[in-house]
Amino acid sequence: MSASLVQTYRACAHNNAWANHRLLTACAALSQSEFKAHRTGFFPSIQRTLNHIYVIDLFYIDALEGGWLGPRAWANEVPYPSVSELRPAQAAMDRRLLAVCDALTPELLDGHVRINRDTSVQTERRDRLLMHLFQHQIHHRGQAHAMLSATSVAPPQLDEFFAAGEAPLRAAEFDELGWTEATVWKA
Repeated sequence: MSASLVQTYRACAHNNAWANHRLLTACAALSQSEFKAHRTGFFPSIQRTLNHIYVIDLFYIDALEGGWLGPRAWANEVPYPSVSELRPAQAAMDRRLLAVCDALTPELLDGHVRINRDTSVQTERRDRLLMHLFQHQIHHRGQAHAMLSATSVAPPQLDEFFAAGEAPLRAAEFDELGWTEATVWKA
């Protein structure tokens, strides 16, 4: 596996964190009642959908770090009832995922992760598990994005992937995150 493929996973982790930042920043303009209002979706509110993202991140990122938390990760389905609580928690989780991806080598990417399922141990290739986690986030962020479009808050654009010509458009957000283009695209 090449170093450029490792860099792709790092870029995916940055894109993931950036999309979470954008979406949670937009959601911060919602009232608490709008945030937890019943809506159409797999999880019936923006609050529950975004907390689900956090909980599943906790489950898989813990496993990627070698932890054994397992299903205890979802003991509380809404650990952060408000956006003001969820934003810093998700940002911290995103930093953990960035650290996992920053530590990748071709050998680690090809390696296996043991996942505690309580009644069994699931073993997955690290590259496949990371792709699953990124897809999970994209899927549920899309649902939250659709729910947000039914509020007074305009949903942010989430379908970008760091086009070089659009770097000036994201410079302020990257500054908020403490990143530069070089942070994302280091070799």
